[in-house]
Amino acid sequence: MAKAVHVVKEVEIPEDVQVQVEGMKVKVSGPKGELERDFSHARGVSIRVEDNTVVVETFFANRKKKALVGTIAAHIRNMITGVTKGYRYKLKIIYSHFPISVKVQDGQVIIENFLGERAPRVAKIASPRVTVKVQGEDIIVEGIDIEEVGQTAANIELATKIQDFDRRVFVDGIYIYEKGVAE
Repeated sequence: MAKAVHVVKEVEIPEDVQVQVEGMKVKVSGPKGELERDFSHARGVSIRVEDNTVVVETFFANRKKKALVGTIAAHIRNMITGVTKGYRYKLKIIYSHFPISVKVQDGQVIIENFLGERAPRVAKIASPRVTVKVQGEDIIVEGIDIEEVGQTAANIELATKIQDFDRRVFVDGIYIYEKGVAE
């Protein structure tokens, strides 16, 4: 397998965003907040800021190193989008048997009366930087870190996973129906 001599990915930095690179730690700050990420696991890859771009590069790369360069560039791009616009996931509360009530308190989403169960089901909110709002039949999860927002939405969806019933009949649950950038 031939190795690529020089693999480079560049990420543009918008005017209202500051990016600091110290070794393999990248700190991105913008109008919505600040995110920090450690890429020290990526051996042989270098990250630097040049003019108004972040340059991620490696030399003599095999397939894994090439993929790593693209992945790190994508993470930095997501961080920049997060601190400028933020992320929003929308979930829909669906029930056909028992009316589900959802409320947010103390860093948790509490789902009551799911399939008529007496004990409430609880989903953890991944971070204090993530906000969860219940608006009628919708749950809106917002934040600046795409991983925390996605994990919180997944926790809510997973809390209403049905085990012992036929999913075609019992479609009750909370499901993600929209992912995107909050503008």
